[in-house]
Amino acid sequence: MTPAKTPAITADPWQSLQTFTDARIALGRTGVSVPLQEALKFKLAHAHARDAVYSSLDCDALMQALEIFQLPLYRLHSIASTREEYLKRPDHGRRLNTSSVTLLKEISPSPTEVAFVLADGLSATAINKHAIPVLNFCISMLKHSGISLAPITLVEQARVATGDEIGELLHARLVVVLIGERPGLTSPDSMGAYITYAPAVGLTDEARNCISNIRPEGLPYKEAADKIFYLIQEILKRQLSGVNLKDNSGEITASV
Repeated sequence: MTPAKTPAITADPWQSLQTFTDARIALGRTGVSVPLQEALKFKLAHAHARDAVYSSLDCDALMQALEIFQLPLYRLHSIASTREEYLKRPDHGRRLNTSSVTLLKEISPSPTEVAFVLADGLSATAINKHAIPVLNFCISMLKHSGISLAPITLVEQARVATGDEIGELLHARLVVVLIGERPGLTSPDSMGAYITYAPAVGLTDEARNCISNIRPEGLPYKEAADKIFYLIQEILKRQLSGVNLKDNSGEITASV
């Protein structure tokens, strides 16, 4: 009689918890090692995260998609001229280059309440995939509420603080920066929204409200748009943002 074979992979007793998270838990083991299949999945996820950091905005497709909102559109660029410079010099990603500043000064925009900025950040993939669906909800709600909108800007090699300069030059009361977040090993395409009242060069992170992990597998588009809309209303009413403003939206949802 042939003896029964010992399973190659020893299951983890916490395996049932995998249904509640994408995190790498309860992977089992082979001897004292992680199973080969899980090791390969980790390497693939790491490769996706690295690819996301070096991804590029699909500017032509985004500009075409943004036309549906019937707002002026402008393509801008930070001081960082290359991806390598952007990663090595974060300060260069926080300011616009000279031609972009000149462009926004020349259009002499009228004062408005909200300016949307789309920035590649550390995952342009996130903006390529998620920015338009979120804007579809946000802009519809804002127009329905009579909140005035500034031109939409698309910025390459940009960090969050770029929105401060853009909002100031556009004379907007607040700025909403949609930006690709630092990729995780299960989320290479996570988008964040940073909302800042009275944007101006020199502001720091305590002046902003952040909504993170916007993507179908994280915070869904409609829920993210509802939170953004709620915060915009509160910020305009209270005339402040950041650590002095708490998100008390709870179960409140906005609808058109």
